[in-house]
Amino acid sequence: MSEKTWVNICNESDLFADTGVCAKVKGQQVAIFKSRRLGEVFAISNYDPIGEANVLSRGILGSIGEAIVVASPLYKEHYNLRTGECLEKPEYSVTVYPVKVENGVVQVQA
Repeated sequence: MSEKTWVNICNESDLFADTGVCAKVKGQQVAIFKSRRLGEVFAISNYDPIGEANVLSRGILGSIGEAIVVASPLYKEHYNLRTGECLEKPEYSVTVYPVKVENGVVQVQA
């Protein structure tokens, strides 16, 4: 079993609010988002399992009810950034990565 470590991604100041960026973390594409409304940073898999492409970092950030979501740019399904669940098709989900900001640096656990 491999040990999970925190990987530096970028400075928090490099993130634009309500847009995503993609980073490669231990061989996996991870979509990173910063919510303007909440001031929180989120990290999920960049792979859209319905559209079968690495595109979620280009999705639109928003909310549906209490859920903070990203809408896939392909078919517009919404993925909950806290749970990874697809709201329209709960049989689909994406990986959610632990993320933190330490001394102004965004880190993802992998």
